[in-house]
Amino acid sequence: MAKKPKSPKDIFAEFTDDIKQAFPEQVVAIHLYGSGAKGEYDPKHSDINFLVVLTDAGIQNIDQYMPLMKKWDKRGVAAPLFLTRNYIESSLDAFPIEFLNMQRYNHLVYGENVLEPLEIDPKDLRLKCEEQIKGKLLHLREEFLRTGGRKRLLKQLLDATVPAFSSIFTGLLHLKDVTPPARKKDTLLKSAQEFGLDESVFNKVIQVNALNPGKDELYQLCKHYIEEIRKLAKIVDKW
Repeated sequence: MAKKPKSPKDIFAEFTDDIKQAFPEQVVAIHLYGSGAKGEYDPKHSDINFLVVLTDAGIQNIDQYMPLMKKWDKRGVAAPLFLTRNYIESSLDAFPIEFLNMQRYNHLVYGENVLEPLEIDPKDLRLKCEEQIKGKLLHLREEFLRTGGRKRLLKQLLDATVPAFSSIFTGLLHLKDVTPPARKKDTLLKSAQEFGLDESVFNKVIQVNALNPGKDELYQLCKHYIEEIRKLAKIVDKW
């Protein structure tokens, strides 16, 4: 039975060969992104994420990857993100946070580095960060109410916010000309420092599983966390 690799690099050569065979003469680049590119890959919990840049002819036939899905799914590889160079370059204004994170944390596996030369407009990035942080704030409030104050649900809610906010915070730090840390948890703490938020609140959220606080403490932590995110939304709004 196929097993997930100990490191994403262990499958680079085989994955590249399969992609090139599935899309002959149509592969522009293959990039590793996500946790594997950030040094946070855990074989037990992480997927391996690849960006596959195809030619215009190749993107019309992505179904050629279907026969490979089962094989690579067993190896822990998520369905690749298939894009064209034109799609990337014409979508920087629509997805500036996503492409910024991909540009900062990726590993070129094969072909031409299509991410390095990307230029993301700070105005597009600021607007998208504001949109995302305000949207996440609304979602956080709604989900807080849905917990009904139950300990297990409160803990799940806080734990889920770390990956949810890390990409947005990377964008915000970039706008302040601060180099974002690679690890999600460090990104949250660095953002709290840079934006004058209560770092102790973010630290407790990051360690919520290790600390295992009681129900009442979790309840108050959620309320304090929501308030800190509200403060951040106001800061971004004034930029």
